[in-house]
Amino acid sequence: MTEDTQRVDPLRAHPPVSQNLIKNPISLIGLALAGVAVANIILLALIDVLASQPSPYIGILAYMVAPGFLVLGLILVPIGMVVERRRRLRDVGVPPHFPRLDLNNPAQRSTVAFLLSFVVIFALVSSVGSYKAYEFTDSVDFCGQLCHTVMHPEFTAYEASPHARVACVECHVGSGASWYVKSKLSGMRQVYYTALGTYPRPIPTPVQNLRPAQQTCEQCHWPRKFWGAQLKTFTHYGDDEQNTPRVLRMLMKVGGGDPKLGQAGEGIHWHMNIANKVTYFATDEQRQVIPWVSMEDKNGRVTEYMVKDGAPSPEQIDKAVKRRMDCIDCHNRPSHIYVPPDASVDQAITGRSIDVTLPFIKQQGVAVLTADYKTSDEAQNAIATNITKFYQDKYPQIASAKADSIKGAVVELQRIYSTTFFPYMKVNWKTHPNNIGHMYYQGCFRCHDGNHVSKDGKAISKDCNSCHTVMEQQESGTQIAALPAQTFKHPVDIGDLTAVNCSDCHSGGVGP
Repeated sequence: MTEDTQRVDPLRAHPPVSQNLIKNPISLIGLALAGVAVANIILLALIDVLASQPSPYIGILAYMVAPGFLVLGLILVPIGMVVERRRRLRDVGVPPHFPRLDLNNPAQRSTVAFLLSFVVIFALVSSVGSYKAYEFTDSVDFCGQLCHTVMHPEFTAYEASPHARVACVECHVGSGASWYVKSKLSGMRQVYYTALGTYPRPIPTPVQNLRPAQQTCEQCHWPRKFWGAQLKTFTHYGDDEQNTPRVLRMLMKVGGGDPKLGQAGEGIHWHMNIANKVTYFATDEQRQVIPWVSMEDKNGRVTEYMVKDGAPSPEQIDKAVKRRMDCIDCHNRPSHIYVPPDASVDQAITGRSIDVTLPFIKQQGVAVLTADYKTSDEAQNAIATNITKFYQDKYPQIASAKADSIKGAVVELQRIYSTTFFPYMKVNWKTHPNNIGHMYYQGCFRCHDGNHVSKDGKAISKDCNSCHTVMEQQESGTQIAALPAQTFKHPVDIGDLTAVNCSDCHSGGVGP
């Protein structure tokens, strides 16, 4: 017998080395993990599809957590097989060899066909799962409900906002891959802070490095298509016994329009990047203190306005981080609106959720809402106790005759509190100024205060008629001003209105 025929393949001499490699603890654990993950994916996916209002946790478990365990289990299977093969080779004392692949062998051909089929099916299922995971991470449930404590104020306000039917990502991310990647990277940092409990309270606004409004807001709201005016009606109630109603109707000069059609240059949307370019910088994070404004008209002429007192130096202007004005500088609370208690009670009375015939209900409603409470539960109990006790002590007959109205007022005030005050996150209407208007916050008067002056002495106007015209003013159904009025007539004579700002008196927490 020749030397070649006498040489024996060590792997053939020890067939157990390459047989049943999957029978090892690591691979078996991997198979068990993968099997359990598949069962959970199927069950959770069915719940997600069939449930009318599935929990956001169902989505994250079905499309992110369970698939992660499935992949981990499948990775453990080959790892275990490699480890087991090396152990067997070490035990029999032969050098390591890779298994031979011979497609002429029916058994190996069947194994390869099975593996290829599994890979194709797994790739298809993974693609669907990956898309569902992508879709879920863009959902409102994921953004607003997954981190209940942190995002509870924002999500609650969002649900009551005019944009409640607009997905979070449409404003915060928009279309395109680049901003999607940026948002997810930012989200990873936020998850880290949330896990460690080091997130700020309240969540600071405005959001830094937010995508330009032209790429988000203007996909639905297009200032070039705005022009003319809109009639707005504001109803306020006094803090007297009769809750005296005061109605103000104003013609809001929306403006805007396309300069190519000769429709731009007037109204509130004059500020937009249509025919003018407005740039500014603020000295605070919330952009409420603005000492410098620059305006460039369509002809390229630039005018700078600075506050009279404490004007920034040329060096400060050069170093300042400037911002080009867009929608968000005025509409800074388009979805997460924390309505001041004064306005919330006005709206509730107007909507008949609170009975206007209850004496002092406006005053008492604002008072119980703005009291200092440590927790939401404490506030809910105090609102019910104090409102009920007020009428029992001061108006016992009304407390008996209008018990249902008082109870309804309590329920509505508790609802208002739950949508405006969040003690744990230290959020209320004062922590997030709303720049639309100028009733409770500086708003328009951040710049339109008559105190921003150019080098040639021209001031940014504080003229009320620049943005609106008062059409009607009523108090208890009686006209209190000529129609249309050129200037607003305050219900109480406080002298020259141009010398004060509305927010100097109207804090939102005390009924005017």
